[in-house]
Amino acid sequence: MSPPEQKSRSAAVEAKDRPTARILIIDNDPGHAEVMAEALEREGYRCRVATSGPEGAKLIREEEFDVIITDLVMNEIDGLDILRLAKQEQPEAEVILVTGHGTIQSAVTAMREGAFNYLLKPLDLAQLRAVTEKAVESVQLRRTNVELHRRLDETFGFQGIVGNSPQMRAVLEKVKRIAPTNATVLILGETGTGKELIAQAIHQNSPRKNKPFVALNCAALSENILESELFGHVKGAFTDACADRVGKFEYAHGGTLFLDEVGDMPMATQIKLLRVLENGEITRVGSNDPIKVNVRVLSATNQNLEALVEEGRFRRDLYHRLNVVSIRLPSLAERAEDIPILIDHFMKMFAKKHNKHIKGMTPAARRRLQMYSWPGNVRELRNVIESMTVVDYDGILDVDDLPEQFADGDARRTDANNVSLAALVGKPLEEIEKMFIAETLRATGGNREEAARLLGIGERTLYRKIKEYGLS
Repeated sequence: MSPPEQKSRSAAVEAKDRPTARILIIDNDPGHAEVMAEALEREGYRCRVATSGPEGAKLIREEEFDVIITDLVMNEIDGLDILRLAKQEQPEAEVILVTGHGTIQSAVTAMREGAFNYLLKPLDLAQLRAVTEKAVESVQLRRTNVELHRRLDETFGFQGIVGNSPQMRAVLEKVKRIAPTNATVLILGETGTGKELIAQAIHQNSPRKNKPFVALNCAALSENILESELFGHVKGAFTDACADRVGKFEYAHGGTLFLDEVGDMPMATQIKLLRVLENGEITRVGSNDPIKVNVRVLSATNQNLEALVEEGRFRRDLYHRLNVVSIRLPSLAERAEDIPILIDHFMKMFAKKHNKHIKGMTPAARRRLQMYSWPGNVRELRNVIESMTVVDYDGILDVDDLPEQFADGDARRTDANNVSLAALVGKPLEEIEKMFIAETLRATGGNREEAARLLGIGERTLYRKIKEYGLS
């Protein structure tokens, strides 16, 4: 077999192994369009060709594509119009612009409006194939994440727990290991990180899943009412006790009791809870008769219980009984790479809830959400997406749909220390550059290619700066 035949055979084998993707090529020059199509079809992609802007726009409205490659300068409908239409009709597709009339301004405009990349004529076919492959990988990664969480929901009952970051994968793996046991679990994390969702996942993956899951917020009740809620009471135990009442422990018999904000539990109630954990018995308020209960206790707090123990505000023995196994949930800032997945998840959820037809979200709005500091964590992001879905009128969530705190383009767009522009005055340029590179890497979830694109520098330059500044 001759070398050209061997090379062709090898390329065919690689193309066969590559997942099929649909590519739309739009170019006024039929010959140039066919050259691009042929180069990509050899890689195993399925290509459609349109030789005018209107023809390409028609195909975008009628068919689905993974990647759209369009000439920038065309009659009637140009490449930027195609880009905008694609982001409206097929927001999940990536768009690559190609032109022989490249300017810095056109490149900046294209990238600002969501283009995946920008290539100049005369076209380097190897570069075209490489950029197309990365665009396809970007689309397929998003779809893989959605499919992954669909399977997790179906298999493990992790509904609502969304994220593919290393931190969340570690959390879910730990949940799968401890769920089948009867161990008490202490769930730690900031407000809004999803502690009750984790508790529900533990219950749903345990032998107790067909028994009750009962949740109680310890911070919302006074000492007397909290004890009555936990242990129940008998008629006449106090002024308003008109009849016997079953408490949460009895109601959760055989199942799971989730105590949220357990760090706010009064000391007297802590003593009674410890006795239940040690003896498996509760006593209703106003009664002397113990009642056996079989309940798995899960608890959660956003406070530092060890510090509360040292301050004498939380019993050390109770802390150790609750903390047989602990799970720490990362803040949303710590797993910023999950923000795009969470956005897509909440968009679909609230579009269905509010009967809205939402096609997607603009790159500008996504960038604004990605750069926000999210002090309220996933709960705050959830509320923002619901608000945007409710007020939207055109099916595309954009910056004009964002709540008031996002009205200023720079609002909350800060680093982990909320550094203001005024605080940068007088600092060495190297220190400022290091800070912005670190913040951009955080905002992109460590994606160096995307960070380089946002910073307007080459990937090699970014790698050199990361090494120079000791960034990870």
